[in-house]
Amino acid sequence: MATSDLCVRHSREDGVRRITLDRPEALNALTPGMRDRLVALLDAASADPETRAVVLTGTGRAFCAGADLRGGVAGGERRTGDVARTLRLGAQRLIAAVLDCEKPVIAAVNGTAAGLGAHLALACDLVLAAESARFIEVFVRRGLVPDGGGAYLLPRLVGPHRAKELMFLGDALGAADAERLGLVNRAVPDAELEDAALGWAARLAAGPTRALALTKQLVNASWDSDRAGAFAAEAAAQEINLTTEDAAEGLAAFVERRNPEFRGR
Repeated sequence: MATSDLCVRHSREDGVRRITLDRPEALNALTPGMRDRLVALLDAASADPETRAVVLTGTGRAFCAGADLRGGVAGGERRTGDVARTLRLGAQRLIAAVLDCEKPVIAAVNGTAAGLGAHLALACDLVLAAESARFIEVFVRRGLVPDGGGAYLLPRLVGPHRAKELMFLGDALGAADAERLGLVNRAVPDAELEDAALGWAARLAAGPTRALALTKQLVNASWDSDRAGAFAAEAAAQEINLTTEDAAEGLAAFVERRNPEFRGR
């Protein structure tokens, strides 16, 4: 079943929740309502046992052109703390919803991903990009500081020097170069993007859902932990995961020399 609200379409089939930004006339620029709806859908995916993977994409020529700045971020009377509060409850909350989603999230980048739109894609667990896609750290062109966790995500993906090059110069980065730098997993022909994303999503949806969630948590936490903390988190994750039905099924299937049938429990 598919539904649409606030220029965001979503559906769930065979364990895969598809979320599509559907505001092509504005290059899928995010309004506050769209942003909040994305957060709600990602939170719902975490809690829904029937959702075992998420695909995030856009319609038209862009994946997402970033936040909708019509009306201007500089206009109107503003008190100290307003900007920080808006950012914390807006762009940062959206990126956190992707990073914290308990289900694997695949970005299918169908076109331009700029500013917050680029960071939305890069926060996903796996990133597939159409050959026509471009990633643009557009902030410098507007005289702005990167938001949406960009200065946190980019250095961890490509290192500080590459991150500064992208953010200081604001040049568009094509899909092939993004793949070469490690920003995306694969660059694929435009016509193959949807099938590639749904193919990966189907594999993830058939996998051990709790083990994938714990693996995601471990990898994301490793960015900020030392060895002792990482080893402790790994041991705790193993303790939790070995109580799941999927872990028992996986071990039984190994002993019985058959393919496991994971149920996400």
